Amino acid sequence: MHGRRNPFVAQEGVPALLLLLAVAIALIRFSDPLFALLPATLFVITYLLFRDPHRSVPSVALGVFSPVDGEVMEVGKIDVGATGTPAIRVTIAINSFGTYTARAPVEGNIKDLGKKALWIQTDEGDDIVVLFRGYRLGLPPKALAQFGERFGQGQRCAYLRLTRFVDVQWPVDGKILVAVGDRVSAGIDLLGNVPSPR
Repeated sequence: MHGRRNPFVAQEGVPALLLLLAVAIALIRFSDPLFALLPATLFVITYLLFRDPHRSVPSVALGVFSPVDGEVMEVGKIDVGATGTPAIRVTIAINSFGTYTARAPVEGNIKDLGKKALWIQTDEGDDIVVLFRGYRLGLPPKALAQFGERFGQGQRCAYLRLTRFVDVQWPVDGKILVAVGDRVSAGIDLLGNVPSPR
């Protein structure tokens, strides 16, 4: 399922869009067309929330891509990351009207999968963790794969469901290529690099 191309929006949004479209058409046909303005406006807003645009993902060896559209809020190193070891951490405030679908920051296999985080291990053995937080409406992101499955760099990996923030962590001896205030796009912009194989 992961990486599958959505037609124009994330599949989760299709039922809501169809319902709003049906209501708008019914109001135009059987009532005053002005009444259709509300569902038509909600249709546009819903489309913007669930949109899943095509992205031409560049291939960058050892690169760590942004999993979301948004703005970099924090950049630094922490003593204990999600895997229990020192890590680089980049925090991104997610743009709610950006892509609804998060993308894998690196190529690798899912080592652990929780409601709040996605842990991917590269072929070189580097651990990259995508940690989601700040859920609107209490809905955590929904993973599009299962434990042990493999992601390619920039492939769709989760529905964001209006999550507010994401932390991306990778080995502390890697590189940082972004600064606070930078705007990043999912699957297009590099956050940094994992360390070169020894």
